[in-house]
Amino acid sequence: MKLQQLRYIWEVARHGLNVSATAESLHTSQPGVSKQIRLLEDELGLRIFQRSGKHLAAITQPGEAIIALAGRVLSEIENIQRVAQEYSSDGRGSLSLATTHTQARYVLPATIRRFIDRYPDVALHMYQGTPMQIAELAANRAVDFAIATEALELFDNLVMLPCYRWNRSIVVPAGHPLTKVPALTIEEVATYPIVTYVFGFTGRSQLDQAFAERHLQAKVVLTAVDADVIKTYVRLGLGIGIIATLAYSTEEDRDLVALDAKHLFQPSITKIGFRRGSFLRGYMYDFIGLFAPHLTRQRIDQAVSCSKEEIDALFQDIELPYL
Repeated sequence: MKLQQLRYIWEVARHGLNVSATAESLHTSQPGVSKQIRLLEDELGLRIFQRSGKHLAAITQPGEAIIALAGRVLSEIENIQRVAQEYSSDGRGSLSLATTHTQARYVLPATIRRFIDRYPDVALHMYQGTPMQIAELAANRAVDFAIATEALELFDNLVMLPCYRWNRSIVVPAGHPLTKVPALTIEEVATYPIVTYVFGFTGRSQLDQAFAERHLQAKVVLTAVDADVIKTYVRLGLGIGIIATLAYSTEEDRDLVALDAKHLFQPSITKIGFRRGSFLRGYMYDFIGLFAPHLTRQRIDQAVSCSKEEIDALFQDIELPYL
């Protein structure tokens, strides 16, 4: 049994049984991947994958267990490499994170600037996607950190740490009737067509919950994953926009009016997540601390051995910043 073979079966599973995509991601040949998988199956005396002709069709029951163990082996190999790098590379390395457009565009730039200034020899890689994609990347060892508001709690193998609270604003063109309403209500908002986030994205669940609690049906006419896209269509007159307050810029969006809506919706909490059991290098602790100063190395180490409920209890007395 070779480490290479374990990496191949893990990556094939991660790429949805697409051997061609796996080979491309590993910079090798498709026949080479297929051959090594066959050799491993022959050595183990069982099939890891079910086949339909020349294609992999499904993962067998023993295959599921073997692939899970392979993932743990690869994770420990990565940890060994990180330990060695921590004590020999003098601040060199890489850091990969997956996040949403809102985080990448409006929240992370200051943190990343400070991090790069402090660690010029660390290569930083950023991926953007939906909260589910982001969480999967972290859970499957494709990135070091996931930063999102939704979906992280669906993965038991992620340690999730609360970073900050945020809420929403309603953005409308200057002179819109809502700008003249003395006290904004959810009922008043529900009378207008709405442009907002895709479901399951950037705290959308709290928005839907607020309407449901009042037995109201929101007139959502357009959804997008990007606050800048939402604001574009508000400018075109498609409807009022509901976005994260932190995605409104007083300079760039001065043609729009942002109406504070935090009294209408429950606040959301953005979290940073990483794979349970990962060895965090010193600069990884520092990145978390730059992004969320209350997340000290001591608190992070405490959280690593805690369940989700215990982590919530660990931070319940900490006043999270409100962005």
